[in-house]
Amino acid sequence: MRLEAAREACAAEHLDIAGGLHEAGRTILLLSPREPGFWAALQAAPEWSGPDPVDTWSRRVVGGLAEHLGGVPLFPFDGPPWLPFQSWALATGRAWQSPVRLLVGADQGLWVSFRGALAFDGLHPLPEPTASPCPGCNAPCTTACPVGALTEAGYDTARCHAYLDTPEGADCLTRGCRVRRACPVSATFPRVEAQSAFHMSHFHRTGTN
Repeated sequence: MRLEAAREACAAEHLDIAGGLHEAGRTILLLSPREPGFWAALQAAPEWSGPDPVDTWSRRVVGGLAEHLGGVPLFPFDGPPWLPFQSWALATGRAWQSPVRLLVGADQGLWVSFRGALAFDGLHPLPEPTASPCPGCNAPCTTACPVGALTEAGYDTARCHAYLDTPEGADCLTRGCRVRRACPVSATFPRVEAQSAFHMSHFHRTGTN
């Protein structure tokens, strides 16, 4: 597996290699949405009209990449048992625990998410680790939630859902979580608000991200 070839193949499908790690004699590459372009491509895909468009699209596209590149597709939504995507992300050196305990990614900030991963036999080159953006940041994420549902103390999901049921909560429902938006790295990532609205609606309806 050549890392640059994998990057190019993923980019053609509007995915980025967010990081990688070696585990038990294999190489795992984590795949995240590539913007701009990911959300528009998903909305134009045949899966968009189905009941679970994001995961079904991910299964088809990541599965196709695995076949093309000679790897095995892995997904965060297959389970239980659930694959340890969060632990994998932390092991890449390109994602860290933020002050509000959510993952913060090197490129996506608090918008970081994974549509899947590719596993390859053998130890192949990895994306370079980098420094966490959190040291030296004034941590606006810790005070951004208007009802204190997501802070350094953790995530009070009941309080979050209660706020989303109010007229004031429409801002988070339509534009995405204020805490995630407050991250300076998030602000540089060109995620469209329609995507954030989709995921917030799903979270509020089902209780899962």
